Order: sequence, then structure tokens, then C-alpha cells
Amino acid sequence: MTRPLTCPLLTQDHVTALDHLNLGRFDVGPGRRLIPISAWLITTAQGRHLLIDTGFPAAYAADERAAARADGLDSFGRLVDFTPQHTILGALALRDLTAADIGHVILSHTHIDHIGGLADFPDAEIIVHAAERALPRPLYFGPASRMDWPDARYRTLTGTTDICGGLQMIATPGHSPGHMSALVTVGGVVTVLAIDAINRVSEPDEGYADAADPVMAAQSGAHLMALARQHGAALIPGHEPLPY
Repeated sequence: MTRPLTCPLLTQDHVTALDHLNLGRFDVGPGRRLIPISAWLITTAQGRHLLIDTGFPAAYAADERAAARADGLDSFGRLVDFTPQHTILGALALRDLTAADIGHVILSHTHIDHIGGLADFPDAEIIVHAAERALPRPLYFGPASRMDWPDARYRTLTGTTDICGGLQMIATPGHSPGHMSALVTVGGVVTVLAIDAINRVSEPDEGYADAADPVMAAQSGAHLMALARQHGAALIPGHEPLPY
């Protein structure tokens, strides 16, 4: 079931642009693969800007090695060429936008590479699945999460929800308890942003081994692929490996 968002500012609006934000690259361990880190900027007919995800914390641009040691991330891999322009605020600045221009931040889920810049948007309303917001702290990375929920306005979703015309958040649990993907329509062109519900093209054949719940992740992945076929849409995985 699709539920409308009870916010007249959004239900009377529709998407006019979808832009990819380059938030750096991550080397997933020696000899494995280089993956992109992304966020998505959505612009509406009424001139609003919504953001899906926020990338890594800005501390990684100041001293990547120190930040990774503090988070325990150095045991998993490392950010590559992560500069100030690859932070969420830096990526927005390249488009002449600031945090104040973002009215809503939508979290696909709460891992470090998606929630790291959330505190940079104190005036935005945060839209997140209820299963993620119910966690005592964001998932971040590993058991020693150093991040608390920022003091902010939160709107929680419990299922697939229309945010505004052309933007539907789809409940895709499995990778994490409350993961959400997005169905975006701009000028009749439909795009499925799988985000981490399908990390890479090969993940369905690999059995979703990276997911917290592989069985549920497989169901969510199958649902997204069916949606893409139904709408004749491009399906964009969250972290399709890049050439070195």
C-alpha cells in the first residue's frame, strides 16, 4: 500500500530534476573493489530541494586515517581521494546550494556512508523509516557507533510512501531493518534508485551475503527489479564497483 505524506507543501509539488552527487570512492579492502559513494539531490517545481542520504562525515576529509581508526572503519577499507568537495556540503556548494537550501533529508538507512553528514542539516526535516529511527543510535559502523541521533525534526515512514509527485520511497528491508529505495519520475522518465537494497549488479546472483537479512534482502531486490520492468525504468545499484 502507498501512503501519502501528510505535508501539503510536498503533496502539491512534483519532481523536476534528479541529480547525482559524487561523495567520493571507497576501497573495500585490499584487492577487492572500488565503489562509489553517492547522494541524490531532488528539485521540485516549487523550487524545493530534497536530499537522499548525506555520505561520510566531514571529518574524513580533514584526516581520513584518524577518522577511520576512531570508527574502526580501517579494518574494512578506506576512502580514496576524499576531499572537502566530496563532503555533502562541498557537493552542494558545487551547485551553489547550502544546507539552508535543503528542506528535507531522506535517509535510505543509517550506515556511515549514508548518514555521516546528517548533523550538517539542523533545520531540515529528516524522513526515515520507523525501524531505523527506533534504533537507540544509527547503525553507523560496527558495534562501537560514535554517532547519536541529531536533535532535529523527524518524520518516520512505515511503508512505501509518496513524498511528492514523482518521488516514492519504497520499503526495501534486508540490507538493514528499515532500508528504503526510491522510485523517481522526471518528465516521464522513471528511475529506480536501489541504493543498498541492491548494492551492485552481481548482488542478486551472490545471494545478498552482505545484507543483515539475506532472505528479506532477496525479496526486496526482486521487488525492485519487478518495478523497474513494470515502469521500463533504469535501475541504479547503490555501489556498483568502479575500475581502479
